[in-house]
Amino acid sequence: MKREDQLHSFISGNKFRKLKYNIEAAKKAELKTVLTYGGAYSNHIAATAFAGKEYGFNTIGIIRGEELVQKWQENPTLRFAHANGMQFKFVTREGYRVKEEAGAIASLEKEFGLFYRIPEGGTNQLAVQGCEEIVHAGDSDFDVLITCVGTGGTISGIINSSKDHQVIIGFPALKGDFLKKDICKFTAKSNWDLETNYNFGGYGKISEELIVFINDFKKKTAIPLDPIYTGKMMFGVVDMIAKNHFKEGTKILAIHTGGLQGITGMNKVLKNKNLPLLEL
Repeated sequence: MKREDQLHSFISGNKFRKLKYNIEAAKKAELKTVLTYGGAYSNHIAATAFAGKEYGFNTIGIIRGEELVQKWQENPTLRFAHANGMQFKFVTREGYRVKEEAGAIASLEKEFGLFYRIPEGGTNQLAVQGCEEIVHAGDSDFDVLITCVGTGGTISGIINSSKDHQVIIGFPALKGDFLKKDICKFTAKSNWDLETNYNFGGYGKISEELIVFINDFKKKTAIPLDPIYTGKMMFGVVDMIAKNHFKEGTKILAIHTGGLQGITGMNKVLKNKNLPLLEL
């Protein structure tokens, strides 16, 4: 396992990679504010807030869910982001769906002035460029590279840096096959596929079986996994190995993309549902 989660204490894993060249671009453009988007427990929101504090930018988070306006202090991710200087604008789910439209962006520019805009999840061409640095020459001995998939930027960078003999398998956190189209915007290579059987019902969905797996994995390996991305990825890989999906002797490299800050928030949800908690 490649421990990208250990790159930085707060700008974790793939978020460190995605923000690297975007921060450089914002500096080059001499912009003082970075604006981005995310949900209540977004790893990207938390990482961007800390990066803003560390590199001297104001940060604005456009947060999905207007119901959070009065209770964001109860949310550990948003509390962390706010403590690191992020200003929030809470929008309805309908408004969030049209966030990429020109009118929505113009409205934000009118409200906040000039800013450097980073898409939801941090995925753009500069983010993919950063994620290309996850895999390097020393990883060429591996036959299969696996990663979790949110918006498609991380896997795109890994695909671009992979060798022709390698196969890349992505484990989407969301239901559906629509991400293939997004990934194809950033890579022309075809040595990859998405494994969609391990999303546990979709983004943010979790079962007792997955909780037990994550806790057991940590006990056996001392490696923590998050319940949204890496936990599902490793559950899937272990299950596929057990079902002889891979030839004997196949060398598999799993990319740990971080996201561990989300465990605290998920435990609040699990407690309300009287489910076992994830070990911290």
